[in-house]
Amino acid sequence: MIAWTAQQVAEATGGRLAQVDPTVLVTGPVVTDSRQVEPGSLFVALPGEHVDGHDYAESAVSDGGAHLVLAARELPGVPAVIVDDVEVALGELARGVLAALRDAADVPGGEPLTVIGITGSVGKTTTKDLLAQICATAGATIAPEKSFNNEIGLPLTVLRADESTRFLVLEMGASGIGHLEYLTRIAPPDIATVLVVGHAHLGGFGGIEAVATAKSEIVTGLLPDGVAVLNADDSRVAAMAAKAPGEVLTFGTTDAADVRALDLRVDRAGRAQFTLAFRGDRAEVALRLVGEHHAHNALAAAATALTAGLPLAQVVTALNAADALSPHRMHVVDRPDGITVIDDSYNANPDSMRAALKALAVLAGRERRSVAVLGEMMELGPETRVEHEAIGLQVVRLNIGLTVVVGDGARPIAAGAVREGSWGEEVLFVADLDEATRVLESELRPGDVVLVKSSNDAGLWRLGDLLTDVEVPA
Repeated sequence: MIAWTAQQVAEATGGRLAQVDPTVLVTGPVVTDSRQVEPGSLFVALPGEHVDGHDYAESAVSDGGAHLVLAARELPGVPAVIVDDVEVALGELARGVLAALRDAADVPGGEPLTVIGITGSVGKTTTKDLLAQICATAGATIAPEKSFNNEIGLPLTVLRADESTRFLVLEMGASGIGHLEYLTRIAPPDIATVLVVGHAHLGGFGGIEAVATAKSEIVTGLLPDGVAVLNADDSRVAAMAAKAPGEVLTFGTTDAADVRALDLRVDRAGRAQFTLAFRGDRAEVALRLVGEHHAHNALAAAATALTAGLPLAQVVTALNAADALSPHRMHVVDRPDGITVIDDSYNANPDSMRAALKALAVLAGRERRSVAVLGEMMELGPETRVEHEAIGLQVVRLNIGLTVVVGDGARPIAAGAVREGSWGEEVLFVADLDEATRVLESELRPGDVVLVKSSNDAGLWRLGDLLTDVEVPA
């Protein structure tokens, strides 16, 4: 964060000072975990479901060297700004700091700052990672760690920016109406990118049209001269152009898209390749990421970077060198025993599940056995059973060699596969991770390609860690 006094923090958050000199400077990072406190930090004492940050405030100051605590109540001997709601105050602090950074960018000699917001039912984190790597070739770039995209993670990302930041790339997630309106109030984007309206979090939204309405809030939350970057291949996303306050740039495979992928193909390693076309210029893209679906993520990142003013040649060069940065996101590991693991266990919804299964089938080809280890897709509401059964049908149609379905929540996947014509030991249901581990230890053999996929709360990321943490024999 930029250096702010305790008084400035209090003014931004509407709080009052307690046991602190108003001129004390916050010179370190803003953190919510006392283990991450550094000298000069601002420690945000968030109340939690299992732990209360207020219980760690004293040690954050005495042991960690925090200069200030954002808290909901006074604590003995703790220099603090006291607010009514710590979470809301964190957002207000981020809003105030971003406004100050924009003011500093506007003065003569100031570093230009572009704020980019990305949303969509699938692909947000990968697109964010790709875009951050592209932007970093043009200037200092701040982007979320992991998938920091909510009312806590987004302000923390904003507060990592300083006067040298040229690009602030923000991932914006929503599980209900009004969520993106709140996030864009904290950080109104100069560029808003919408990837796809899909079936994630249907239980919270109540239907696909409600998802579209919620995602469109990032477009209406743009600055008055902001640009909307929209997926022309998704009709619900394309329709958001009517809500844009100004310019719109589209991306996709359709002829109507401003930034297009031509001759899309996948190599034997499952990596997408295509010709990127933009305003009469063309360049060849060969991604390092596994999965044809990443072509759309790459197109979105490229279109956003082009909107931010980067030249096409620079965008494509950076895109071709970009890696998947976030853990458990189509992370491919070739083990020394000849087994290949695709760890995509961070999250799952029907759209991303189908894309991952297709990538598994392509990577395995006809020479290797494909193995899918699938857990529950959360937050699908009344559509839960139907959507899981549909994945079972997809497994059979892709001719997946072995499918291990983990947990009662995912059981309809197995039912769908059996109904579609799976026989014998092609589909196995196991009750939990321990049983899944035992099955895989006995079933996997050299040459297999294994996909691990589920929603994060289903816990299959633990199995992903186990399968990829294999040492090379001495």
